[in-house]
Amino acid sequence: MRRHPITFLSKFFLFLILLSIPIIVYFLFITLFADLLASEIIFALAVLLASVYYLSIILFFYTQFVVFYLDIWIVTNDRIIDVYQHGLFSRTISEFDLYRIQDVTVEIKGLFASLFNYGIVNIKTASGNANITFYNIPNPNEVRETLVQLAEDDRKYHHA
Repeated sequence: MRRHPITFLSKFFLFLILLSIPIIVYFLFITLFADLLASEIIFALAVLLASVYYLSIILFFYTQFVVFYLDIWIVTNDRIIDVYQHGLFSRTISEFDLYRIQDVTVEIKGLFASLFNYGIVNIKTASGNANITFYNIPNPNEVRETLVQLAEDDRKYHHA
């Protein structure tokens, strides 16, 4: 399972706004300081600064997309595997057996979460350090029901 795609939209709009800033600044400079940009050195410096800015913005967007895309949860009939991507080169992978699940709760907060049906699924286990949270999962109530059913089936298998 992955996060709902609508949750990445805010980062995408921020990316578009940040991309438009140098264009707006360029038109302001042409309007207010036309003589300043006529100098070849100043123009080359402005192009260099805009290039560094655009490369930084693209790197920021790429990092956000990698974290969004590689942050996944794998649910099998025996265990849950949580792959948490911290950045470009950092990842934490944890797993636990389904029969250890004690409680599964769902949180749907806000207008967009209610409209687009995504939310947070908290899974609590018998051990205090093995709790997993699924963030911004589509159809969280269905995920909760499936997890509870899989946990009951796995408990029957392990206690038999």
